[in-house]
Amino acid sequence: MKLLLIEDDVRVAQVLADAFEADGHETAIRHTGEDGLAYLTSERPDAVVLDVRLPTMNGVAVLRRIRSTDPRLPVIIMTGLATPEEIAEARHLGVTEIIEKPEVLKNFSDALARVPSRGRVQDAT
Repeated sequence: MKLLLIEDDVRVAQVLADAFEADGHETAIRHTGEDGLAYLTSERPDAVVLDVRLPTMNGVAVLRRIRSTDPRLPVIIMTGLATPEEIAEARHLGVTEIIEKPEVLKNFSDALARVPSRGRVQDAT
């Protein structure tokens, strides 16, 4: 599976990407919401793994922008510090899964298994 990981902590991002790749997933890392959104303008991952706490644009704002252009792209949010309001908004926006950050590696495979079929509609152009 092709994943986009948006995580501002460089070390955490690399540990997660290494673990995802060990499970056979191709992982692109972006460290800001803006860079992640820019990546999505030219690439089509099978899912996005998104941190809630990002520097200038938080993960919920990134999710909102993703939903405005691709309402069906699976998005898994990682959080350790999200407020109840942020969690509620993410659910309202149709987040696929929410994983508590200390448990990401433990629960990621199960969360990914619950992602709807990766056979996303391909553009005929």
